[in-house]
Amino acid sequence: MIPEQSPVSDAAQLEALGYSSKFDRKMGLWSNFSLGFTYLSPVVGVYSVFAIGITSGGPPMFWNYILVGLGQLLVCLIFGEIVSQYPISGGIYPWARRLVGKRWAWMAGWVYLWALCTTIAAVAVGGSPFVAQLLGIASTHQREIWIGVGMVCLTTLLNVSGTRLLARVAMIGFICEIVGAIVVGSYLLLFSRHQNIRVLFQTFQVAPHGSYLPAFLASAVAAMFCYYGFEACGDVAEETPNPSVTIPKAMRMTIYIGGAAALFVCLALLLAVPNMAAAISGADSDPVVTALQTAMGSAGVRMVIAVVLISFFSCLLSLQAATSRLLFSFGRDRMILGSSYLSRLSQRTHMPVAALLAAGFIPAAIVVFGLYLENAVRTIIVFGSAGIYVAFQMVVLAALIARARGWRPAGAFRLNGWAWPVNIAAFCYGIAAIVDMFWPRTPTEPWYLNYGMIFTSAIVIVSGIAYMVIASPHLRDDAPAGDAHLLSSRAAASIDTATE
Repeated sequence: MIPEQSPVSDAAQLEALGYSSKFDRKMGLWSNFSLGFTYLSPVVGVYSVFAIGITSGGPPMFWNYILVGLGQLLVCLIFGEIVSQYPISGGIYPWARRLVGKRWAWMAGWVYLWALCTTIAAVAVGGSPFVAQLLGIASTHQREIWIGVGMVCLTTLLNVSGTRLLARVAMIGFICEIVGAIVVGSYLLLFSRHQNIRVLFQTFQVAPHGSYLPAFLASAVAAMFCYYGFEACGDVAEETPNPSVTIPKAMRMTIYIGGAAALFVCLALLLAVPNMAAAISGADSDPVVTALQTAMGSAGVRMVIAVVLISFFSCLLSLQAATSRLLFSFGRDRMILGSSYLSRLSQRTHMPVAALLAAGFIPAAIVVFGLYLENAVRTIIVFGSAGIYVAFQMVVLAALIARARGWRPAGAFRLNGWAWPVNIAAFCYGIAAIVDMFWPRTPTEPWYLNYGMIFTSAIVIVSGIAYMVIASPHLRDDAPAGDAHLLSSRAAASIDTATE
């Protein structure tokens, strides 16, 4: 059971970290977890990239969900240790700021910001065909673009309504998604199995002229798309009571429950694929819909699509919440253009309205850009996953640097003797994952698609450095930075006392 901590203690802890906040602390453990879960969204993740995974590596791509889940759990443990000491809105940016310094924090936050914006655009574009199918209208490219914009606008309106509504919608999204995943997955496994469990070990010669390992690594990108979102639990730290204890637990729950749901959904879909050869070759361009159509017919598919759409909307809601809190944190430290607006909270809803509007406008603009340059937008959107992994590893590396300088975590959640091994393992995993995601594998495609992740990442990083050099955001404020290793044993003891 999580020990209670009074709002006064939460405010005092935040004040000791150099900040004050007027957010409503109305997001308990399960609401905080639901935010992370719906951002991770196993249904959205598996349904969106199932075809990519199976064409890249065949059915054994299933095992990547376990391997990637274990790697991301290591990252999650490091984040839990950091947020327990620094429960500040914005997550990655303030964590990097306290661990290393302002410049490092600016770059980590900048990369994370654009990764979030492109991920919102990707989820909106990915969900629009389901909306069209549910409404019974033809799904054209232009319609999908405008449906995607409409989805972003709707979730923006929901987000500005307040923390209480955000918590409730996140919880509803979690319940619908987990129940839907269990019901649909169980139905497929019980009544529509077309493949034997041994198929998980059969490669179907996806690499007929060489080792299977490169194909297996290529298919890992599908699993990597499903295992981030736990950091969103920390993005709303100032809206969560007793965050030093609550948030690390919510993060771990996101990995455990979200990962188990993703494994279950993926397994059910793999065993329900009626024609595995067609799915692997790409002749069946949408094996998810084919499996569902074969199992449930048109009426059943429409019911499943309704549940999937709830998952897409709740995922968008959580993504926008995380993006807005990052922008708010940037604005509060005067680190970005328009800081005075981005750092304001509504007196009525206690929400960062300007930051939320920006978190809606930028992704919507990316989606609209697809009306004119579809391939360019796809190149931008693929940056989403890669950018988030890069931002994650900037924090993991920051934790290593801080430990080398003498940082001893002082939050309620600590790894103690396991800190160094877990931190090093998390960093090694993260670098390997980034290399795997960035590796160009389609030489027949245009260069901007084959090197899309590298190209867009380079643009984001170079633009971030240019902004930092020209605008010098790191020189605008005197909020604490790079002080993690300076925390004394007395401060650690006082935090222990406050959280008991």
